Amino acid sequence: MELDISTENAGAMCTIALSGEVDVYTSPKLKKELADVANAGCLHIVVDLDNLNFIDSSGLGVLVSALRRVKENGGTLRLVCTKEGILKIFRITGLDKVFPLFETAEEAREF
Repeated sequence: MELDISTENAGAMCTIALSGEVDVYTSPKLKKELADVANAGCLHIVVDLDNLNFIDSSGLGVLVSALRRVKENGGTLRLVCTKEGILKIFRITGLDKVFPLFETAEEAREF
């Protein structure tokens, strides 16, 4: 399975929508995209996981690293996720306590 990434840049706020799978093979693509938007000046990043079918530990690691990086620069990283299978992974790993989780991208953009 592939990973498709679409990015919407609105100044300091960027939204990255993912579809497909984030695994050991595709996580470098996500890591690069997150670094690119941060380097382009996005302080607040929303990652929309609603069209994601699968994420493994390498994908979770990329998100944790990105969160650390944006926090160091005074920014935020918020996740949009309503899929129970993906949410379960965040609950099992305890990352639901680390990442702000929202039901819609519009909710996640409000701050």
